[in-house]
This record gives sequence, C-alpha cells and structure tokens, in this order.
Amino acid sequence: MPESYKKLLEGNQHWVEQMNELHPGLFDNLSKGQSPDFLWIGCSDSRVPANEITEALPGSIFVQRNIANQVLHTDTNLLSVVFYAVKVLKVKHIIVCGHYGCGGVQAAMSNNSYGFLDNWLVHIKDVYRLNKAELDGIDDEQQRFDRFVELNVQAQVDNLCMVSFIQEEWKNGEFPYVHGWAYQLGTGKVKDLRVTRNSAAHLEHVYHYMPPA
Repeated sequence: MPESYKKLLEGNQHWVEQMNELHPGLFDNLSKGQSPDFLWIGCSDSRVPANEITEALPGSIFVQRNIANQVLHTDTNLLSVVFYAVKVLKVKHIIVCGHYGCGGVQAAMSNNSYGFLDNWLVHIKDVYRLNKAELDGIDDEQQRFDRFVELNVQAQVDNLCMVSFIQEEWKNGEFPYVHGWAYQLGTGKVKDLRVTRNSAAHLEHVYHYMPPA
C-alpha cells in the first residue's frame, strides 16, 4: 500500500487523539446531529479548506465545493445543498469563497481549450463578458486576474440572491446573509469583499419572485 495513502489513515488517528484531548465529548455530540450556522460555497482547490482556514470545529460549516466556486441555477447538486442548508439546517450565513490564483478563473481568461472543462468555464467567461470594460481597462495582467476572481465571487453572490427559496426565506426574516470572500494563498488571509446581501433589492426587478396570488 502506498505510503501517502497510509499517512492519511495515520493522520486521522492522530487527529482523533488531538481532538479528544482538546475537545472532550465533541465526537459524541456530533454523532447526535448538526446545527451549523454557516454554508460555505468554495472552490475545489485543495489549498482552500473551509474549516482549517477559519479555525472552525467539525459541525460548524456545511460545505459545497466546485471548480471556481460557481453558483449555477441548473446545478441540482448545489441547489440541493443550498436548499437543505437553508430550509432544514437553517444556516444564518452563506459564504461564497473564491481565491486569488484560481486555476478555473485563469483558464476562463484564456482562449485555450481544456476539453470537457470548457463547458464549465463558459459560466466564468460570462462573468468576464459582463465586466469586460472594467477588466480590459486593467493593463497589469496579475491585477486583472485578481479583479476577475473578485468579480466572479460577486457574481455568484448575486446568483444566490436570485434563488427562489432564498428569497422566500427573506420574506420571513433577515436570514440568511450571503457574503463574498477571496482567500489569499500567499498569506492565508481572507478578504471580505463587502458584497453582503440579505435581500434581493439590488437585483433587477425581473429576478424578484412574488408570492402566488
């Protein structure tokens, strides 16, 4: 058996021992259910693990990840996760977390073909198209890339605000809040992009859902 695989199992044993020492009773409590306050929609990149970078214990964050942290209204996997988080777990905050240096965003900036992945990248390219004037106006390629990462996060925050059952929750109260973050691989720090929403007021009227008559 490869050593790299064995190290994962050994690492799990060491982690359990540490958690039992630092947080007695944690696993017994987790076995009885979960009530996280947060849903995390992040990139699949292995360098951006939700719990570790926020120093959160197991049970604190419900997680959904995909390439370049996309929120697509045809993605039944994502919508099922969001529905369960909002309607059943009653999370109070949804965090869309992108990261600088994102390979998916970088690929969407180019005209290269990546096979099947091209179909996913179309959605990110749409974000570029909608922000073309701003992005093309940035001469420095790295700065343009960084800004594209931020605009992609903002677009996914807006996409969440267009989800019908999230708007339904807002009709009944202030939660959930939807936040946009960008993680900096080089420093380990999170940047709050200050695009927090808890209503659809900023969206074009066509995206507002009215209760049935």
